[in-house]
Amino acid sequence: MVSAILLVDKPMGVTSHDVVAKTRRAAGTRKVGHAGTLDPMATGLLILGIESATRLLTYVVGADKEYFATIRLGQTSSTDDAEGELGERAESAALAAASDDAIAQGIAALTGEISQRPSSVSAIKVDGKRAYARVRDGEEVVLAERVVTVSTFEVLERRDEDGFVDLDVRVECSSGTYIRALARDLGEALGVGGHLTALRRTRVGSFHVDGAPTLADVMAEGFDVAGASITPADAAAALFPVVHLDEHTAVDLGHGKRIPADILPDTDGPIAAIAPDGRLIGLVEKRGGAGKTVVNFPPDPAQGGTK
Repeated sequence: MVSAILLVDKPMGVTSHDVVAKTRRAAGTRKVGHAGTLDPMATGLLILGIESATRLLTYVVGADKEYFATIRLGQTSSTDDAEGELGERAESAALAAASDDAIAQGIAALTGEISQRPSSVSAIKVDGKRAYARVRDGEEVVLAERVVTVSTFEVLERRDEDGFVDLDVRVECSSGTYIRALARDLGEALGVGGHLTALRRTRVGSFHVDGAPTLADVMAEGFDVAGASITPADAAAALFPVVHLDEHTAVDLGHGKRIPADILPDTDGPIAAIAPDGRLIGLVEKRGGAGKTVVNFPPDPAQGGTK
């Protein structure tokens, strides 16, 4: 199996680990990882790294994201989503006060740079143990607030039915933002409680779910993992500025040598270094007047090295 980035449209009801496990079988390798967990209830874009392309996942995780979600106002949940234990319904008078203007004000307060308390059943580690695992073991977990950025939080449709207010929303946000925490906090601000009933991730950085194979596609006999994937070079070019190396410089960088800084783009962050054959050699940064490798990408066995 060659190194690659695979975009998968995750279905509801399976964990991100389930997707990784099934992709390992389809790709014939144990070396598969994902960039950013999706809860079982959530659907949409899950980005997988295969073989040495897993080294790019650290950078993918930190990219901004886009979600489409449904927030139900009028009831809390122990997990801030529909999978938890639901609380009592809000009084009809309180829910009637959740006007469009009141909702807009609540959303405005949750837009921009905000302090957010993650859900207690998140995957954040507390003293080496996942928060959700502590909750499952009966512990009370209250996580510290963290600063996140919600660049877009807009209502697409409102539905008043069955004693609830359901809001279909679109959210663009920084890495580390919890959409179900937005639902919880909006409901709390309105005095009626709130939780998430649907969540779909559609974008991570410049990677979109449109056209991504489903998990059923990946599991189908004869699925061409390599053909459906993005090469490490193309994935890196979507994340970083690029420098195209000549043969000699590619060999030097592949051997761990520094390369001239004057051939590199003017940036302080990582730069994707591409060999003449189109292979990603590594990520380099300018250090001490030269370009130095910060992450290398060895060739797959079948590819050989740049000679």
